[in-house]
Amino acid sequence: MVFTDPTPLNTAIGNVTFAPGSRNNWHSHNSGQVLLVTGGEGWYQEEGKPAQFLKTGDVVNIPPNVKHWHGASKDSWFVHLALTPGQTDWFESVTDDEYNQL
Repeated sequence: MVFTDPTPLNTAIGNVTFAPGSRNNWHSHNSGQVLLVTGGEGWYQEEGKPAQFLKTGDVVNIPPNVKHWHGASKDSWFVHLALTPGQTDWFESVTDDEYNQL
């Protein structure tokens, strides 16, 4: 079960699919975010920290206002549910140099 409380979730839930090698921009969420990886392999990285390799079944709890990005590995599709209860602030692209260092 993802959620069992009978009250409304009060959050957007996105089913997000990344093609191999694709990723989103750096961004943050004012209320945080939860990622539930449902397929493939990918990456999650917070600004100033090493990237974390993700695979099916992994869960990432992202604190409020933490600048980060996520996306597919070079050779795999990557699918996750994103629970995002609030505003997202978008920033610059993850450069090819940043991504290729993984």
